[in-house]
Amino acid sequence: MASLAVMSHGANGANLSFTKSDSVMGTRISKSNLLQLSPTRSRVSNGNRFGLCVEAKIREIFMPALSSTMTEGKIVSWIKSEGETLSKGESVVVVESDKADMDVETFYDGILAAIVVGEGEVAPVGAPIGLLAENEEEVAEAKAKANKASAPSSSGSPPPPPETTPVPAPSPASASAPTPNPAPAPAPPSDAQGPRRTIVTPYAKKLAKQYKIDLANVIGTGPNYRITPADIEAAAGVTPSSPSPPVSALPPPPPSATSTRTSSTSTTSSAAVSGTTVPFTTMQSAVARNMVESLAVPTFRVGYSITTDALDALYKKIKSKGVTMTALLAKATALALAQHPVVNASCKDGKSFTYSSSINIAVAVAIDGGLITPVLQDADKMDLYLLSQRWKELIDKARAKQLQPQEYNSGTFTLSNLGMFGVDRFDAILPPGQGAIMAVGASKPTVTATGDGFLGVKSKMQVNVTADHRIIYGAELAAFLQTFAKIVENPEGLTL
Repeated sequence: MASLAVMSHGANGANLSFTKSDSVMGTRISKSNLLQLSPTRSRVSNGNRFGLCVEAKIREIFMPALSSTMTEGKIVSWIKSEGETLSKGESVVVVESDKADMDVETFYDGILAAIVVGEGEVAPVGAPIGLLAENEEEVAEAKAKANKASAPSSSGSPPPPPETTPVPAPSPASASAPTPNPAPAPAPPSDAQGPRRTIVTPYAKKLAKQYKIDLANVIGTGPNYRITPADIEAAAGVTPSSPSPPVSALPPPPPSATSTRTSSTSTTSSAAVSGTTVPFTTMQSAVARNMVESLAVPTFRVGYSITTDALDALYKKIKSKGVTMTALLAKATALALAQHPVVNASCKDGKSFTYSSSINIAVAVAIDGGLITPVLQDADKMDLYLLSQRWKELIDKARAKQLQPQEYNSGTFTLSNLGMFGVDRFDAILPPGQGAIMAVGASKPTVTATGDGFLGVKSKMQVNVTADHRIIYGAELAAFLQTFAKIVENPEGLTL
């Protein structure tokens, strides 16, 4: 918590002291709103000094830094609407960072006076995304400041035109659709304090892209003029099939409710026109930055073939108890790293390297719209069954984009497994800040020579490790792979 002390002189010559506090997440008091000039009360005789007094506490809700690599965030949705009363600790907005969606809470009681950054818009870390007023009297002032601040960046004229030109866009689609819209039409004039920022639900936004509907020409029928999927369907001339469109998209991927987002985005992507340029999502941008950063690291690769018959037999025996193959591989990797700590080390400044104090296995997982690496922390110390349970929890949170930063950015060694897709072998790109990453291929029956000179069939998998050559050398990496192979080929110790 950083604090800024502001000193000034009052009209009577007494010193006045005010303090401004900033926090990592939540709200802050802006300098311009903390202290205001009051020349009529405190002008000194020489005309050069002004006393400062607190008039209003209009606080900013600002874009938080949800991870050490986050430079900007995207507003997924506003949980609260303008005019709603907020309590300290209450979630206000959902922000998409480079890897997850997180609720942002307010550290103050007050009224959400103005939304500065709307849903789907991006703002840099530290930028104000909303204004919180202390009482009703300050709401109008906060709205005026929000409108004044947004005027240069976004033309303030777009909101009024939709009221005069909403008919041209929807009317070709259907003549009957406008009938539900005139009802809420009288409501906008009541908001005479300034143009209202458009609020759209995430699914409505996707429908708008799918049907190519301009949101500026749609008047929302939801609370505080929020645009709903039904409003988009009406504007597009589609028969509103109750709010069940997202459900109809669920059957293809039936796993869980989290697949709703996957199915809806796939619907949108399937409607994309060939040759269309699609901007990176926040997660894709983060992955791209990391991949470019990894190019500066001198790496080398070593492959190793491992017999998996014993591991496959163990897996069949304990699979019914909830153990996953990912947990087995993570546990085997962690036990091998415990014997070869240099492979678990990292070099971040190019001048020295650090032996990690814990063994945290990050596992690459493909999710809708990107890639994320949930981390199994202290994998060498955790029981295999607890490790499997923890992995399932992390997967559920990753698919729901609810991972906390320490659950995806604390890895010391990464596993990337494409074996379930039948991939024989591949090379993985080293993540920044780690010493090595292991790519695991599929286990397949392979004809091999037995010790007695006969031919036999054994299941084998190929693993390839990419390592930072500044801290890990070939002999050290080969020794690690030998240890890993022994653990996999004699896996009884994994269940201890």
